[in-house]
Amino acid sequence: MLPVNRQARAADSRVEMTQLVLPEHTNALGTIFGGQVAAWIDICGAIAAQRFCRRQVVTASIDELIFLHPIQRGHIAIFRATVNAAWTRSMEVGVRVEGEDPLTGLRTHTSSAYLTFVALEADGEKARVPTLVAEGADEARRVVEANARRAHRLRDRR
Repeated sequence: MLPVNRQARAADSRVEMTQLVLPEHTNALGTIFGGQVAAWIDICGAIAAQRFCRRQVVTASIDELIFLHPIQRGHIAIFRATVNAAWTRSMEVGVRVEGEDPLTGLRTHTSSAYLTFVALEADGEKARVPTLVAEGADEARRVVEANARRAHRLRDRR
């Protein structure tokens, strides 16, 4: 069992995941299915959350997902995730998605999402998560912004 008051760094949660966009991932226009992007976002975010708390996690919510640009068949989808904030039993993970043209190397920001994950004990009960140690101004800003998003999510739940 992990200590209750353990601390962890956002840097220890970082994930970069790449996927080649194959024909089975695309629609009739040759662009990636939105559902496929959402599934990969969820996987990448879950890995970051697990790295942070070293427990099994489940997705509690995914904030609004807007597709800014499509990713073409044959291109590379790049997913980057990091824990932004941690509370008692949950944490917010930010995931940024880029599409890369493998022939030119040009990368385009295609979408971003914020996911909330809940940590679980072996018996399925909610588990405590480590305290996030924010290192630097950027991580401190992410914590403040995540707390504002959390307040909004909790207010909308009622």
